[in-house]
Amino acid sequence: MKTVGLFFGTFNPIHLGHLAIANFFSENKALQEVWLVVSPQSPFKQKQTLIENHHRLAMVKLAINGNPKLKVCTEEFNLPSPNYTIDSLQHLKKKYPNDQFTLILGQDNIVHFDRWKSYEQILDQFQIFVYPRSKSDEIPSKLLNHPNITYFDASLLEVSATEIRKGLKQNEVVAKWLPNGVDAYLKNNTLTDL
Repeated sequence: MKTVGLFFGTFNPIHLGHLAIANFFSENKALQEVWLVVSPQSPFKQKQTLIENHHRLAMVKLAINGNPKLKVCTEEFNLPSPNYTIDSLQHLKKKYPNDQFTLILGQDNIVHFDRWKSYEQILDQFQIFVYPRSKSDEIPSKLLNHPNITYFDASLLEVSATEIRKGLKQNEVVAKWLPNGVDAYLKNNTLTDL
């Protein structure tokens, strides 16, 4: 059985903050691999600012190139939308019955986790690894001490894809926040006017 961390995101675009999280958890002994699950559209995000699926996928592949513990996962592209995490988890569990999945979430997501569709089912069936976020409200006590949730203390890079898109639009230099090749990809594919 393979243990896999699932790091969901629109990766719009992928940046060094995303990569820092993926790398941090790929070094965790409890996980053999971390899959970056590229989401077509979060039910909580506006579609207008979303870079096309194939471009976001190409940038994630560029970002993780050469790291054997990081994989890109496109399973959500084939699921009906709007798509919820529980649906993706059930789909992956069915498709890969020999893998054991752990959900990787930011602290800002766990704060509102009890509003997610079928969140109790997720908690019953999956482990959740939580990474810190500086801009986060207080975690509800029922989630703070839950046996299936593990909180990690890690100094991770706080970068926002929204800020990167804003910088691109204003022609600012954002390369310092982007993995190798992603800045050039954005420019070469005229994705800088987001």
